[in-house]
Amino acid sequence: MLDLIRIKKGLDLNLIGEADGKVSQPTGISGEYAIIPDDFYGLIPKLLKKEGETVLSGEAVLYDKNHPEVVVTSPVSGTIKKIIRGERRKILAVVIEAGSEPQTAKTFKTDAGSAEQVKTTLLESGLWALMRQRPYGIIPDKDVTPRDIFVTTFDSAPLAPDHCLMMDGNEANFEKGLSILAKLTNGNVYIGVTPNHPYESKSATSVIFEGPHPAGNVGTQIAHIAPVNKGETVWALDAETVIRIGKLFTEGKVDYSCIVTIAGEKVKTPQNVKTTMGISLKTLLGNNIDGNNTRIIAGNVLTGVQEQLEGFLHFPYRQITAIPEISNDCEFMGWASLSPKKYSASRTFFSWLMPKSKKYSFDAKINGGERAIIMAGEYDKVFPMDIYAEYLIKAIIARDIDKMEQLGIYEVVPEDFALCEFIDTSKIELQRIVKEGLDYLRKETN
Repeated sequence: MLDLIRIKKGLDLNLIGEADGKVSQPTGISGEYAIIPDDFYGLIPKLLKKEGETVLSGEAVLYDKNHPEVVVTSPVSGTIKKIIRGERRKILAVVIEAGSEPQTAKTFKTDAGSAEQVKTTLLESGLWALMRQRPYGIIPDKDVTPRDIFVTTFDSAPLAPDHCLMMDGNEANFEKGLSILAKLTNGNVYIGVTPNHPYESKSATSVIFEGPHPAGNVGTQIAHIAPVNKGETVWALDAETVIRIGKLFTEGKVDYSCIVTIAGEKVKTPQNVKTTMGISLKTLLGNNIDGNNTRIIAGNVLTGVQEQLEGFLHFPYRQITAIPEISNDCEFMGWASLSPKKYSASRTFFSWLMPKSKKYSFDAKINGGERAIIMAGEYDKVFPMDIYAEYLIKAIIARDIDKMEQLGIYEVVPEDFALCEFIDTSKIELQRIVKEGLDYLRKETN
């Protein structure tokens, strides 16, 4: 019988515009795709291809300056159309024009007799860059053996896709991927599952998680199974990446397909679409977005990145959310309104009397400006880790490394503070603060 962990602290946000459980017809390969280096935290990108050069699906396009063996590969075969740069010639995106179908894919060796052979294949294929290491939430260091590896099979974020859509028919590849991952650690491979889909594996230990968001966050699962202490390293990834690893070592090619949930109040027809990583949003969304007064988010409303219709799908390549930019800028009584239509995480409005299944309209307005931290213990209501979140934030702002370490900085990444940021009456950008703190800690300690 599987262990059951109930997450009591957290918050489910019921937004208008949820997609159904079906997958629409896959989009074609034609069009533009992009690799966005900022999606790969910890990577200092250097180019391997120039504008106008051809590239195969699975061929390396970027590599890490400090670790040249770590590469990011092209999701399609075609031509490097343009390289978009920002200040100081920083690489913002590499845009690839897909060639004609069928696509031409690079093949890889599938030897998995030893951990070193597995590492070599994962590095060359680019799948290594889709995994994350804790502490710091960066691409894993190939020279460090992780204590454990954690896989989450569900996403509890607002309007998030159902991972079972990707798992359907891929159980064998998922199991193969888990057996490959087991070769990379001397510890355990843990799988976070839901009560409705209690998947059991021969190569990993399954743990059932039940409760509100962030129950699906891998950080929450790590904290409740085996927290990360100073000097320890663990790896984390989602079920889709495990399936890609399984397919790679079965077929010798990387599967860049993904199921993307297009959801939100400003989406005309919320749906799940099977497509390819890094696809152009204009191709993916078509006319399915109400473009008037709309904010498009690559990801979910808590941790996603704001994008324009001319932008591209960002890592982890599974969700696009569209919400109103500002619903009503001249609302009667503003924040003091007693309307039951207004949502509140506390009991400020009468909406707490409504059924939990009620859907709410959220816009991008933050209703106030940044102010001093209010030490009211409000983070603790939605933060399920055994960490004093408010004190950790203050230690990060003060750049007090000793305090940061004592208060659990090695356990967290920015997404773990997304709910705290949502309910924060001080309107502080907590995720940015945590990211800057991790950058500072990594620089000072390495």
